[in-house]
Amino acid sequence: MNHSVVLITGASRGLGTALAREWARRGAALLLTARGAQALNALAKELSRVTDVLAEPIDATDDRAMAAFVQTAISTFGRIDVLVNNASTLGGSPMPKLEDLGAPAFFEVMDVNARAPLAIAQRVLPHMRARGSGSIVNVTSDAAVNAYAGWGGYGASKAALEHLSRILAAELYGTGIRVLVLDPGNMDTQMHRDAEPGEDLSSLAKPEDVAPAFVELIDNANDAIPSSSKDNFARYEIQALAAGV
Repeated sequence: MNHSVVLITGASRGLGTALAREWARRGAALLLTARGAQALNALAKELSRVTDVLAEPIDATDDRAMAAFVQTAISTFGRIDVLVNNASTLGGSPMPKLEDLGAPAFFEVMDVNARAPLAIAQRVLPHMRARGSGSIVNVTSDAAVNAYAGWGGYGASKAALEHLSRILAAELYGTGIRVLVLDPGNMDTQMHRDAEPGEDLSSLAKPEDVAPAFVELIDNANDAIPSSSKDNFARYEIQALAAGV
């Protein structure tokens, strides 16, 4: 049984909730944050019946609150083995074309999707360095590598996150800390429904269908990135991986 300590942002719905439930099933202690206080507290109450849970409603961009939460987590559990930067924003719903994307919306999507994950990693990394192990997991999208009209702000932020992750991995080479970028694939989530209002998403995978392969990969992160790898980095498309593609 897995007894790792996992921090998941954006845990109150969608993939974040599914990941929390899957890790709880495997015995991991959970550190959960999200803006949705009611849903987060309900999830924490549910999962506390089967594992140790520390949850706090925090906006991922609130650096001071997140720093305090990380410190409390370390004091409580002694370590953080895995950081999953899952919290994201679209930058508007329906999403505007780039020619109509205003500066405030662009700054917000970059702040949530690219800057905040780095800031949170910066809070966790000293503790991982001290132990000589850990995994930084940044959740991305195929919009980071493909040009989808209307997805410009979101796609640009995820592209920034991916390149940031690759550089961070190079800087962490030899420390025992791995950096992974995981694309869960298209899913039937509220966020996707907000992105494409009115579209029928019923044929898409549900987050709970994707979570087991996602968690399995992270739990075996040392095998996912061979020790001989020079860049200390890996990018996976979870649904394709699960399907054996």
